Amino acid sequence: MQVTKNIEIVLVHGGFVDGSGWEGVYKLLRGDGFRVSVVQNPTTSLADDVEATKLVLADHYRPVLLVGHSYGGAVITEAGHDSKVVGLVYIAAFAPDDGESVDSILKAAPVGSPQPPILPPRGGFLFLDRIQFATAFAGDVDPVTAAFMADSQVPWGVGALTGTIGHAAWKTRPSWYLVTTQDKMIAPPEQRTMAKRIRARVFEEDASHAVYISRPHAVADVIRTAALSHEIQKAAA
Repeated sequence: MQVTKNIEIVLVHGGFVDGSGWEGVYKLLRGDGFRVSVVQNPTTSLADDVEATKLVLADHYRPVLLVGHSYGGAVITEAGHDSKVVGLVYIAAFAPDDGESVDSILKAAPVGSPQPPILPPRGGFLFLDRIQFATAFAGDVDPVTAAFMADSQVPWGVGALTGTIGHAAWKTRPSWYLVTTQDKMIAPPEQRTMAKRIRARVFEEDASHAVYISRPHAVADVIRTAALSHEIQKAAA
């Protein structure tokens, strides 16, 4: 379905990975006629990643739907105040409130919730345990790809984990949230709680945390639904 769109899309990745994981989603949305950009976060600190996102936003001239996966949800929550951003899409993502960080959300998780297998910091950076990576992050990704992801991890700065939100953009932007029901990084009940708090339109997919890789069609469907919604189209008119 090739149609002209008045909305542009910016995709923001999370910790331990880079923007290349968005390739499948990118191709689907480009095939629909959207202009799509992918942010390459340095993942050194929340402030640095917000600035990297703003650099990409500055290259867009139409209204933007800002999409974040995992830690990328914190990035879009802070960067989403940009005047070009008309909506936010959270894909199995953290959606912090004012003064919160990814770290504080993880620490507040109910007893018994799955905890990401994050190793102790090395030189101010974090990694996931390589052996547990596939099960925790990419349970439904093919084993060869999951192994590559584990062995090509991007160092995640402690400053990204602990960076706090100044004023959450979801308070002034309409939001959508895709819950992944087989997630071992952010428990599904926690995702649903965050989605409810931000008053998001909620979708669910029987997928792992790496849904943007394993189920690109499902992710693209949510983004497309948001982009074509009456609320976003009206804001972009």
